[in-house]
Amino acid sequence: MEVPPTIPPPDEREVISLTPEARRRHSRSRIHALVGSGIDPERPARRTLAERLVALAGPGTRAFEVVKRTAVGTYNDGFIHAGNLAYLSMLAIFPFFILGAAAFELIGGREQTNALVDTVVMAMPPTVASAIAPVAQDVMGAREGWLLWFGAAVALWTVSSLVETIRDILRRAYGTRSIYAFWKYRLLSAGLILGAVVLLMASLFAHVVIGTAQQVIDAALPQLSEAIAVLQVSRIIPAIGLGLSLYMLFYTLTPSEYRKRGYPKWPGALFTTVWWLGVTTAMPPILRSVFAYNLTYGSLAGIIIALFFFWLVGLGLVIGAELNAALAEPEPCKEETMERALAREGEMQEGSAS
Repeated sequence: MEVPPTIPPPDEREVISLTPEARRRHSRSRIHALVGSGIDPERPARRTLAERLVALAGPGTRAFEVVKRTAVGTYNDGFIHAGNLAYLSMLAIFPFFILGAAAFELIGGREQTNALVDTVVMAMPPTVASAIAPVAQDVMGAREGWLLWFGAAVALWTVSSLVETIRDILRRAYGTRSIYAFWKYRLLSAGLILGAVVLLMASLFAHVVIGTAQQVIDAALPQLSEAIAVLQVSRIIPAIGLGLSLYMLFYTLTPSEYRKRGYPKWPGALFTTVWWLGVTTAMPPILRSVFAYNLTYGSLAGIIIALFFFWLVGLGLVIGAELNAALAEPEPCKEETMERALAREGEMQEGSAS
């Protein structure tokens, strides 16, 4: 009678992992093996010129490993998380507008809600913006009084689910686990969302000031056309704001042990920003020339295109998270340093005794 094989615990079933935590454990085991064999892990081996060239340009270099880790991590988790982000983005975007309407109601600027919608959809392709903007304006104007504040409370919970999904993406990329209670993470997400609303309101007011300055110069001083051209360059402000927002998102949601200065967060934010702007720019001509969603989805084509856009943005965000995790090299452990020191001391004692 055959004995059934013993199934290992879940933590031991992972065949290979390229997260920083997994690389830290692998480095620890490698140091143990080298010290046990009497080899100094810090002593470089002699290599020929050809081997050095291969080491600089071929597999095993840092650039090659970073690309490999990013690609493997994206392939393993990217497509699943991108679909989850697309669904949650569609679910949370209208509650986010309700939350913004409540914030404007608090400061007495309810008439600015339409401008808030325009500011948000500015980062979307025209097809997606035309599907979301009218519905968002209707939703923001349909609530008043206590109903508005109740909707804002529900919206805060809904949008925080999206933030928690991004936090989970970063946690999986770095190979870490939760260290706080569920409700603490929700409170942190709620604070992050409220901060995003405040920043969005500030950028909206700056956008209004820039537009007003353009109109004043055009009407009163038409000879200053160059100044108007300079102000038109300020349209890159939304792109800069998008990049800064993504950087703050990555910095805030990255696991605390990898939030130090030695672990860069800006590469993932920069890649996601460029990816987002590239998708926004390339999507309209591609939809016009290649795809015909109206023939397949009819009146729902706008919603399907919006979901596809959010899916692409979510995929770029996952790639950015995996890129940051691939660039995060684990620090050497203190116990490993102590073992190396003890090994060298033992070798010196053996040499002096002989």
